[in-house]
Amino acid sequence: MTNDNGNQAVPMMIANASTSRTLTLAPAEKPEKFFGLDFKWWQQKMFFYLTTLSLQKFIKEDVPVLPDETPENERFLVIEVWKHSDFLCKNYVLSGLEDDLYNVYSGVETSKELWTALEKKYKIEDVGLKKFVAAKFLDYKVVDNKSVITQVQELLVIIHDLLVEGLVINEAFQVAPMIEKSPPFWKDFKNYLKYKRKEMSFEDLIV
Repeated sequence: MTNDNGNQAVPMMIANASTSRTLTLAPAEKPEKFFGLDFKWWQQKMFFYLTTLSLQKFIKEDVPVLPDETPENERFLVIEVWKHSDFLCKNYVLSGLEDDLYNVYSGVETSKELWTALEKKYKIEDVGLKKFVAAKFLDYKVVDNKSVITQVQELLVIIHDLLVEGLVINEAFQVAPMIEKSPPFWKDFKNYLKYKRKEMSFEDLIV
């Protein structure tokens, strides 16, 4: 497949593009539509979906640039095959958006442009959500006028949200702030917990 002009890559590009076009017909389960929340979860599901269709590379690729000496007919075929596969990829992603978002993003030209626009918009919001959840944990206070069980349940929900957002915190860091957040009249008990020699698990603290 090699020639004197160094165009050995062109037939291979055509073959790969044609294979990609054929594989897009493979059935796959579509992810649920994206409504503007939980972008990271939706993005992972959509990426896997595109992978089963052999289209995932188009979310990162620009239109191929071929050597100047590439014959015109080969250049046309490679670019047209790429455009076809990119069109499929872009519309699979668009079909995963709810109607209002579809209308906002339907005018983008390529899959890469669409994927990048969604990341810029919703990854920033995910970062904001992480900061919000972290702040909830840091600001949480155990109070006197609410049952301990209720407050433990509230705290467990906050910790679960931290883990969902990828903010993994080790058990020692979960335990230490909660001892500090205990009510003022627990002062003696708080000191007892702080100076225990054996490291406590979060479950031990709850008990």
